[in-house]
Amino acid sequence: MPRLPRRALLLPLFLLIPALPIWALPAHAARNDHQVWGVVQGTVDLGGRATSAFDVQYRVTDGASRQGQVLIRPAIGVYLDKTTAAYIGYAFVTTDPLGGTPTDEHRVFEQLAFRIAGDGKGPTLTGRTRLEQRFVEGWTGHTGWRLRQQVRGTLPLGDRGVALVSTLEPFVSFNTTGWGQRAGFDQVRAFAGVSLPVARGIAIEPGYMGQYIARYRQPDRMNHVISLSLSLRR
Repeated sequence: MPRLPRRALLLPLFLLIPALPIWALPAHAARNDHQVWGVVQGTVDLGGRATSAFDVQYRVTDGASRQGQVLIRPAIGVYLDKTTAAYIGYAFVTTDPLGGTPTDEHRVFEQLAFRIAGDGKGPTLTGRTRLEQRFVEGWTGHTGWRLRQQVRGTLPLGDRGVALVSTLEPFVSFNTTGWGQRAGFDQVRAFAGVSLPVARGIAIEPGYMGQYIARYRQPDRMNHVISLSLSLRR
């Protein structure tokens, strides 16, 4: 039987770490839902220091039975150095909650993507800081400000591009709006999965994400999400 490399001993811990903050929350008091999210995302370098990024998400909610949300989010950016890029972008989010009022939301955001540790070839830790200004149609003058901080870890398995992936992303809202945003802790997402290369510059990332959402004057929400992402880099 072939011997596993030493770093394989870290794999269980690598997968468990991002989920610990979710388990620490009072999920027993939250309303649970099972969802499926499909994501197409990527980055395209534009020459020189210019770059661009995008993601399109289709979220099936309420027991994975119906379309709950669609998100389209392009951005343009500039490399500040080899491992750091600053972006400005726009997102359109249409939401159709079961038993609730459908909304169309427009977001402007500023983002910094950077490497924290590693060389991008071995175990690597990266960060993404995003500041959002949120506008919901029908609520003129009610701009929601929200900060998101994602940390992503990748752990290669061999030399063929396969890697374990985990992310942790808390959201904090800075103000309260008439359309529903509340100042303070908003939500946290924790993901664990695997990155599988399918062609040069193309990979799929299946995995599980726990999403805990704080809600005002109603039970919090715990979403158990099966996520499948197609990632492109050009």
